[in-house]
Amino acid sequence: MHDRSIEVETLLAHTERIGIIGSPSTTIELTLDILGTAVTRKLVGELAMFQFMQDGRRHYALGQITELELRNTWLEEPTARTLVRLRGAIDSVSGRQDTHTGKMTPSAVFSSGDGDRYSASIMGTIPPTGTVVSLATDGVLNTLLNPYRDQIFYFGRVYGSQPRLPLWFKHFGHGERGIGEAYHIGIFGKTGSGKTALGKMVMVAYARHPEMAIVVIDPQGEFAADFRRGETATGLPIGRLMQTEDKQVTVLSVRDLVLDRWELFQELLFEGQFLRRLTINASPNRETAASIVREHLQGTFNLNQLHERTTFNDVWTQLQDQNFQRQIFVSPGPQARLNGQLQNLSADTMYTTHWLPLARLFQRRQGAQTVDSVLQNVLNLRSAGAGRGNRNMLVLDVSREGARLAAPGGGVGQIGPDLWNEHIQALVIRRLLDGLTQVAERAYQNDESLNTLVVIDEAQRLAPRGHIEDPVVARVRDALSDAARTTRKYGLGWLFISQSLSSIDSAIVSQLRVNFFGFGLGMGQEYEELRRLAGSSSSALRLYQTFRDPQSSFDLQSREYPFMTVGPVSPLSFSDTPLFFTAYNTPGAFLEANGYAADGRRPAAALTT
Repeated sequence: MHDRSIEVETLLAHTERIGIIGSPSTTIELTLDILGTAVTRKLVGELAMFQFMQDGRRHYALGQITELELRNTWLEEPTARTLVRLRGAIDSVSGRQDTHTGKMTPSAVFSSGDGDRYSASIMGTIPPTGTVVSLATDGVLNTLLNPYRDQIFYFGRVYGSQPRLPLWFKHFGHGERGIGEAYHIGIFGKTGSGKTALGKMVMVAYARHPEMAIVVIDPQGEFAADFRRGETATGLPIGRLMQTEDKQVTVLSVRDLVLDRWELFQELLFEGQFLRRLTINASPNRETAASIVREHLQGTFNLNQLHERTTFNDVWTQLQDQNFQRQIFVSPGPQARLNGQLQNLSADTMYTTHWLPLARLFQRRQGAQTVDSVLQNVLNLRSAGAGRGNRNMLVLDVSREGARLAAPGGGVGQIGPDLWNEHIQALVIRRLLDGLTQVAERAYQNDESLNTLVVIDEAQRLAPRGHIEDPVVARVRDALSDAARTTRKYGLGWLFISQSLSSIDSAIVSQLRVNFFGFGLGMGQEYEELRRLAGSSSSALRLYQTFRDPQSSFDLQSREYPFMTVGPVSPLSFSDTPLFFTAYNTPGAFLEANGYAADGRRPAAALTT
């Protein structure tokens, strides 16, 4: 027996025994007969383990206790039930003849072997009845996973217990810490379930890989706000953490992007107030007008000239042309109304108020970059290889606030409610998605992995399930669905964060390899979708349904954020068995567990170990 096995044996000898393997048991689910010394303690959710022999080697199986059952066969007899109804408890039976059994689903099996590493195995036999089951401890887990300790990350503790649940997030390239292709990840839960905070933990975990890039598409501006102030709303020093991992973070909003497609200009013109102010209100008429203006300008000007007054004057002249008006309106009445507006409205006001905010999105402004340029700078594959420097992180704020633009004369203009709506937001996001996919395809053709994680917040808004009236939003959904199916081999993975599981596109959900399920998915259609994704383990699903709403806690200190995770995200889940953990509710606990100081730096002692 090698030293590591001796160490595990020693640790197991000093851990608390809670039961023995009973009957009936299978290799999928074991029945535990709970010892009398353990019946009064909380066991549901606890991580348990036992030793058994298989093929002449010692094996160690770990899993969570998902359910407990109390039986008293004496009290199940009709006569006893009658006595209980008349007298209450029966002294010689009640509480004395009780038997407590538990259900344990093995999620990981380690096999001892030569050297100091344990290899992954399976439970190919059922240990005999009477095999002792003990509670797993941090010491046992650290010993079993010692060779991989620098790959382990912690988001919280085993659900309702003390041991930390080890997780790992390997990059999408090759090598010891890579998995060779991308994973798609889903984080789901109601508002207040902790899903966004968990998403930020995932980003920190992936930031440890120098060869990996991270892109965040931020429809609400929350991630951008965190990085601008250097910490999250809960105080997690996200900015310092990225500096510690040598990740340079670039936060850009729409004002920092130069749009570079005529199709985008036409859509923006169609959506904005410019044509409406000219009484071109009906959608077919506005669509025709926007198309004609685009065709006219595209043959004479480039996109970078749209903001110039000469370009606007050309459009203003075109609007007064009778041929142009007849293409938009068939009858003379609407044509006369348009002419009246052109005479009454101030060209200067129309230019400043309605044309310029739109046109400046296409202007080569100082400090602004095209989408292609931004992606190339952050995803530059020349720095993706080993020893060639760190790749970085990009946060793209496509929120309404992020659409503010510097106006002429140094003032501040804004793409206001008349222009910046979900439709326009979808147009910009679609351009970003197209750019990401194109970069990934080019990298793949050059035999390189993009090795990039793309975080999509509020995914249910960008990729809703079912019929979509807005064709632009539909194209965004289709682009995300197609990316989920095709970009894994490019090394481009997606992290979808959503309040709902049943309202996000089913094609995307079916491609998710790792899932985190927070509180709020235990009823109705959400539960049906959860049951489909989490497998057929009814006891695991019943354990999920015991999750308490974090918002029901008495105070912030006692607030708990429970999650169920499915997929190869933990060295304790070899077979996609669901695991349950409670996420850290304070930044300090997260930082300490993962070897960071309180300010997000890595202590000197950690750097030398």
